[in-house]
Amino acid sequence: MNTSTSLEFKKSGGAFQTILLGGLVAGILDATDGVVTYYLAFRMNPIQVLQYIASGAFGAASFEGGLYTALAGLVFHFFISFSVAAFFYFASKVIPWLREHFVVSGLFYGAAVYCVMNYLVLPLSAVAPSAFSLALFLNGLLGHALFVGLPIAWLASRSGNAASQ
Repeated sequence: MNTSTSLEFKKSGGAFQTILLGGLVAGILDATDGVVTYYLAFRMNPIQVLQYIASGAFGAASFEGGLYTALAGLVFHFFISFSVAAFFYFASKVIPWLREHFVVSGLFYGAAVYCVMNYLVLPLSAVAPSAFSLALFLNGLLGHALFVGLPIAWLASRSGNAASQ
């Protein structure tokens, strides 16, 4: 493969490459935001944050599982991140407006992901309910808009725009 072909492939990317990169970037940014936020709010360390994620499946027992449940939380976190990236990628293939207006669609998509996770998925999971916090709500909403939706939408727009040229 020559240099121009290599650069062209990196610029356009296919579904797998776009979803993989989108899921990784969003997952890393979201995890970083979560670790920092939950440290500042509750003095939770990264292992405890990952165990909290695992508590969606294992309940309170996840906090007694050590590194095993932290690893499960990490796997769950990135499974969700890749799923969210895949959903947007395929939706943007059907609705080109999502790629053409990636800033607006990405910000709204990230906020929607936060709302779906917190008001639909988490209540149906084994996570213990917690009191409402305006600071955590705003951080979650803005964090998901900026760190989840926006990078996923940007990468999908690059993939879609390059493929149509």
